Amino acid sequence: MRLTRRRFLAAAATAGGAAALHRLSQFPAVLAAPGSAPAVARVALIKTSSHQEGVRRALRLLEPLRLQERSVVIKPNLNSSNPFPASTHNETLRTLLEVCQAAQAREIVVADRSGMGDTAAVMREKGIESLARPFAARVMALNALPAAEWAWKAIPGGHWRRGVLFPAPVERADVIIQTCCLKTHRFGGQFTMSLKNSVGMVAKVGPDGYDYMQELHSSPLQRTLIAEINVLYRPAMVVLDGIEAFVEGGPEAGRLARPGVVLAGSDRVAIDAVGVALLRMHGVTGPVASGPIFAQEQIRRAVELGLGVPSPGAIELVTDSTEGEAVIRAVRTELVRA
Repeated sequence: MRLTRRRFLAAAATAGGAAALHRLSQFPAVLAAPGSAPAVARVALIKTSSHQEGVRRALRLLEPLRLQERSVVIKPNLNSSNPFPASTHNETLRTLLEVCQAAQAREIVVADRSGMGDTAAVMREKGIESLARPFAARVMALNALPAAEWAWKAIPGGHWRRGVLFPAPVERADVIIQTCCLKTHRFGGQFTMSLKNSVGMVAKVGPDGYDYMQELHSSPLQRTLIAEINVLYRPAMVVLDGIEAFVEGGPEAGRLARPGVVLAGSDRVAIDAVGVALLRMHGVTGPVASGPIFAQEQIRRAVELGLGVPSPGAIELVTDSTEGEAVIRAVRTELVRA
């Protein structure tokens, strides 16, 4: 049975009481699709073995983030507590917290929902609470939010049967910063970077017991559904930590490569396209290894939705070193390979 807004609100009221119903009813049922993609997307590429240095150098090559007196949500990749590159490296997250604090953000929240374990346990095992404490940042396990803090979202023209549930604290944030890893995904995503990282922003199970992640992982359109989640928000910045990567297996374990790069930019299509090029340069196997990069299903659907640039020629790669320039030349070759 299709979950209408009326049925969902009734379920939310049952789960969370009248207060939950009132709160949830404040949110719009349908989010308008993004507008046309930018003409050019700048992506900073830093060749380094240092997570902290890579993040800071990459951000210096881009427009400064306006964070003063603004609320910030940082969305890491905490799908599991397995060590980087299975999950966000703590030094990468620490550096982003330092950036937000130095820019005088009013509020900083680190938020995620794990897919391969209990989120609160994953955060404890990763030491996220102690990492965030010096920055007065809150740590939020999204799956623990009450029904009142989830907004039902239909995706116009999308393929989700019932839409998805999006967290109100993320929706209320002034700024969203996303940090993802560079890796393959053996459970149908094929690769997991900025577009796939957004899956951790939506609910696994609704108040009525409907399992949205079961729908996702059993769908032949899984990669299309992944891209469609991304219409629900626009990140101010994406940092992809590619110092190490999985080029086979993933997301929690796999064959390791060491690209030695950090990427940053605000265009998820451009970030993921460059990420696929890097995986190919380091011996990726499976479906990610062949065909035009912009024909990869996650990327193709994201382009259709206006989420990013439509072609390799619209990606402006910048760096600050001769080592970075050498990587950029190789990436550009890979981006246009048929």
